[in-house]
Order: sequence, then C-alpha cells, then structure tokens
Amino acid sequence: MADTTFTPRVFSGIKPSGGLTLGNYLGAIKRWVAMQEEGTESIYCVVDLHAITVWQDPAELRTATHEVAAGMLASGIDPSRSILFNQSQVPEHAELAWIFNCVARVGWMNRMTQFKEKAGSNAEKVSLGLYAYPSLMAADILLYHATHVPVGEDQKQHVELTRDIAAKFNHDYKVDFFPMTEPVIEGPGMRVMNLRDGSKKMSKSGESDMERINMLDDADTIAKKFKKARTDPAPLPESPDGLKDRPEAKNLVDIYASLSGGTQESVIAEYAGAGWGQFKPALADLAVEKLAPISDEMRRLMADPAEIDRLLGVGRDRAREIAAPVLERTYEIVGLVRS
Repeated sequence: MADTTFTPRVFSGIKPSGGLTLGNYLGAIKRWVAMQEEGTESIYCVVDLHAITVWQDPAELRTATHEVAAGMLASGIDPSRSILFNQSQVPEHAELAWIFNCVARVGWMNRMTQFKEKAGSNAEKVSLGLYAYPSLMAADILLYHATHVPVGEDQKQHVELTRDIAAKFNHDYKVDFFPMTEPVIEGPGMRVMNLRDGSKKMSKSGESDMERINMLDDADTIAKKFKKARTDPAPLPESPDGLKDRPEAKNLVDIYASLSGGTQESVIAEYAGAGWGQFKPALADLAVEKLAPISDEMRRLMADPAEIDRLLGVGRDRAREIAAPVLERTYEIVGLVRS
C-alpha cells in the first residue's frame, strides 16, 4: 500500500436543529475561529442533512440554517479564508455516504452510544437516517480528506468510526486513499453545562430558557441568566481540586475561563474565596462584553437572508472543487463505471 501524505485540513459542522447556544460557541465556533487565525485550512458546514434524521418543520429548518450560518459569520468565521456552506448544497456528501454504508458494518452502528441515547426505547420507530447518520458523518469528513476534526467528547466515538471506515475502505481496495482523521479535543468550556443543573449538558431543547444562553440573547438577558444561574452555598475554592463534586461551580468557572481565554487555574487564582455575589456579576459582565456584539451582528445578518444564501453559495462552490474529485476517485477505486 502506497504511503500517502495528507495536507493538514480541518472539517467540522453544526446541526441546525433549534437555535445556537453558548455551548455551540465555546465548544465549537470559538475554536474554529482560532484555527482559522492560525492559518489552518478549514472547512465548516451547517449539517442540514443530519438535522432531518428527525422531523423538522421546513420553515424552521430554513431559519435555523440561517441562524447557524449567521452565528459562525458573526463569531469571526471569514468566508474568504475558511470554506462555509450548508451540507445539502454539496451532493457529494450523500453520495459518498452511500459508499460508506456499504463499507461500514451493522455491528459498528449497533455500538454507537449516541444513537441509543436518542432512540431510547423507541428504536424500532426512528428513521433509518438516525441509525445510519454516523456513516454520513464519516463522509462529511473524508470527502475533504480532513486530517483533524474539532469535536466535543460526546462526538469522539463518531471520529473513531470514521477512522474504522477509512481503514476498511483502504484495506479492502488496497489503497491509501482516505486519511486516519484525528479528533481535536482541548481547552476549558468544551462541554458547557446547564445553568440550572451542572450535571446536564447545555441544550437548545431544554425545558427552561433560563438554563441556557442563546447566541441571539441580548445583553440584558445574558446578564440576567448568569446572575440567576444555580450555584452551591460555598465560596470559590482555593484550588481547582476544590471544584470536584461541585458541577454548577465548575461549569461557571469553565465558562469564565473559556470566555476570558484563561484556565481554571487562572480563574481560581483571581477569585479564590470569593462568594457568588461577586463572581456571578463579574461573569455576567464578561459574557456581555464577549457575546453581545456577536448576537447584535447575528441579528443584522439574519435580517438579510439573501446575503447569507449568497455566502453559503460561494462556500458551496469552493467545497465542491475539493469534494467532486475525491468522490470521482472513490467511484473509480470501487469500480463504478463513469461515462
């Protein structure tokens, strides 16, 4: 098997099902902007085909797609430096996913914990798409020969499956065509938790709006939510070790660290022994400073959806310049006739 050197390239995406939250920003978009600033070749995608694995109202899906794109743009993703598009505009994603459906094994899919969590006791009634979507995720990544994927810990298993699919394809066809993609998991605030229950991940589908920061929240709402966030009675500890078994405290410290560009250690060093009456207003002020300009710009962008569509179209064309040759070569390797 020939030894192939793959150009460093990042791919990642966000599903447009509901609005963007602080978790999406700190866990994904903020890091993507940093990678862009480092000069890494980056491809970022609104994964709308993944969204429809469960029922979506068409009008709400269009709005959510625009919101996710607006959030990326407002946060600093530059469409002239990174490639930004929505997945359904690049048909090669779905085409490569079918090839990978024929490479992946049913046993691999049966081990995917996220499917089990989403399907619950209703597994026989969910869509085939929900069951098979890890194969589409592998296609999303490998269609661009992406070498690195920034993901949360809960998505690491999907990148491992991507590697399994790439390895089996390369082995079965005696090629070295697809790379062994590496997950990139780092930094504080990567898993942003619920402001009302620090044991649960911040979610756009949670029952109360007070448990999350929406990226479209205005300055007053952001401040109010942080000031009312649940905490425990004890002050901030003298060292990060003191955050153990204090999920709400740890969550707020991690959010502060991520927004400020610091670490748990630096936040604790500054606020050791402080009460929540001091720390939560400071966190609220920091969050307003960092997030309010983004939410303002998001609202401006969403008022002109045609411009968002234009930018997504530019990204689509750039994405297909990479994707089309990869798919054509895949078909050739598999033995599919091309006229």
